[in-house]
Parts: sequence; structure tokens; C-alpha cells
Amino acid sequence: MTGSNASVFNRPPTKGGYADCAEITGRVQPLDPLYLFCADTLRRRARCFTHGFPGQVSYAVKANPEARVLETLSSFGMQSFDVASLDEVRRVVEHCPGSTLHFNNPIKAQESITEAYLRYGVRSFAIDEVAELEKVHRCTGGDTQITYTVRFKLDHAGAAYDFGSKFGANEDAAVALLKNIRARGARAALTFHPGSQCTDPQMYVRYIKAAAGIIRRAAVPLQFLNVGGGFPEHYPGTALPSLEEYFDAIKAAARQHLDRHIPLICEPGRAMVAPAVSLLTRIIHVRDCGNSLFLNDGVYGGMQEQSLIDLSLPVRAWQEGRLLQAPLAGYHIFGPTCDPVDRLSRETRLPAGLRPGDYLEFGLLGAYGSVTATRFNGFHSGTYVNVSRSTEF
Repeated sequence: MTGSNASVFNRPPTKGGYADCAEITGRVQPLDPLYLFCADTLRRRARCFTHGFPGQVSYAVKANPEARVLETLSSFGMQSFDVASLDEVRRVVEHCPGSTLHFNNPIKAQESITEAYLRYGVRSFAIDEVAELEKVHRCTGGDTQITYTVRFKLDHAGAAYDFGSKFGANEDAAVALLKNIRARGARAALTFHPGSQCTDPQMYVRYIKAAAGIIRRAAVPLQFLNVGGGFPEHYPGTALPSLEEYFDAIKAAARQHLDRHIPLICEPGRAMVAPAVSLLTRIIHVRDCGNSLFLNDGVYGGMQEQSLIDLSLPVRAWQEGRLLQAPLAGYHIFGPTCDPVDRLSRETRLPAGLRPGDYLEFGLLGAYGSVTATRFNGFHSGTYVNVSRSTEF
């Protein structure tokens, strides 16, 4: 008995595109997980930032370095990118030629600094201690055209991830670093990050007020103040201020505390790209009890962040191109691996009577979805296709 090669069976072309998820689940019926990317959705969110934020918008590549994401932002007109590794530098140079790159990981290998500087023309580097300042100074040959961006931190809560636990100088150290930069004849800037998924616009106000104090004490002219990312996405079950409220708080704080000649930069990642991508998964098994579903992707794939922080994803069920609207039932959702931690922590409400071969589409996975996926157990999700219309969640 012989079998045929199934390597291309039910695997859609990744070039071109589809109308929507209905077409994919009805006509293509893929066996593997798919990320559905909608360029129009990304452009709408980019427009929200460029029209609302009082300064330059610099996309945080770490959230999603997918080529079509970078190219869409570049074609929209975005010319500034926040990068955290040499690989991200290379990707932006390839897909967004002519852009300005800010290498904002405060700790970098000297080889990465040297290559970013010599080969890719990076001239902006973040630091949070003297050792890193000296490393950048050494690797760039003391170039006085380099901008050293001092990252500082405050004690706070109110974010899903507290970046201050790993990065950032205290205020006194930040003052000393700015003076050190000035003494070397180089350019200085200042930055902070209130933490990913920051829930309170007043955190930006606190940081801007603190930045103003640091600037006064250091008496050093600044190239810019980078207010970081942290802008939140509105996941189910969260009641958060709108992005406009964050922008308004930043505008008011800047007017009150900063010299009007200091340019502002922000570096959104999650809030920029999350709504532009959904993850389409296939139900591969339903337990006899009827309320436990096994999918072809899980927390070792595109939903890894759901095992780390308490966020719920919006989800829709599809069957042969139809969006299911049956009465809802509670389900426990498991991924495909052999590890029992490969499950969503919360019960998920979905249409009753789901069966193998049906699809679940999870929204808001443009950020920290495919980029954090592993290959554990031989399972992997990383294939993207374009759709003209996003699913309404």
C-alpha cells in the first residue's frame, strides 16, 4: 500500500491574499495554524498614533518583526523603528530602507553595537549605566554624532510587565550619565518605559515630570525624550482608558513640565500591531465529555503570552466558512503538545456542539504571538496570509 506526499495538502499559498476568514475556513480549510494579517487594520491603528501622539512614532519591532508588518508601516510613512537586537536591525534595513533605527535594548553585545554602527548606520543607542556607555563609546570609535539615550526608571505598579525590574537607572544615576555624555562631546537623550500594557495614563505624567527634573539637574541639551511604549490593547474583560486619553495626558504633561523645544518620541508595539493579526486554529479533538477541546496550536505556539500574564483573547468559532452563533457553552482549551501546561488558564465560552475540523479564530495576536512561538514537540505556528477584512470580535 502506498501513500501520496501530503506536504502541500490544505496549505494555502502565502502570497496573494483572501477576502476574510470565512473564505479560508470554507474554501481552503487549512490543517495548520495560520496568522491572518489585515494591512488596513494596521494602517488604521498607525493613523491613530501618528495623528494623536504629539511627536514622532517609532514602531517597537519586538512586538512583531514579520516582513509584511514592517513593509506596511513603511509604505504608510513610518520612518522610525525601535530595535532590540542585531536581527531586528537587519530586518528593518531590509524591509524599510532609509529608516531611522533606535537600538534601545539597554544591554547589548559589543559585536552587535559595532555591526549596527559600521554596517547598518545606527546612530542611536540606549544605555542605563556607565559600563554600557563606555562600551558604546568604544565600539563607535568615540563618534560624537552618536545619540546616547539614557533610560531611567521609577518605582511603580500598573503594568502587565514591569520593565524597571530589569532595566533603568535611578534618577541620580541618570543625571550623572547625561553629564558624562556631555563631557564626551556626544549627543544625549532620555527615555523611560512604564511597562507593557500600562493601565494608567498618569504613569506617563509621573515619568515626564521626573524626566523634567533630571533634565534640569543635568543641564544638558536633549535630542529628544522617548516616552516608551506601554500603550495598552483592550482585551476582553479589561476596562482601560482610550489611546486618546493617554495621548492627552502626555500632551498636558509635556506642556506643563518640559521645554517646548524638546521633541517627543513614542515606541508602541502591542497597541500598534495587536489588532492587525488573528490566529486561526483547528480543533483536532473533542473529548467524550464534550467540553475539552484540543487545538493545533497553544501556549507553546502563538498563545504563549497567555501562560505568562492574565490576559484573555477574543475568539470566534467557524465551521465550513460559517461563523457559528449557537448557544454558548464553557470549554477547556488545550494545545497539541504532550505538556499539561499547554492549555488556556480560563474557561472559554464558545458555541455548543463544536466538533473536530471546526476552527477557532483568536484575535489581538499581532503582538507577541508568532514572534514568541516555539517548536516544542515538533509543533510550530508561523505561517501568515493576507486578508482584506478582519473578523469583528
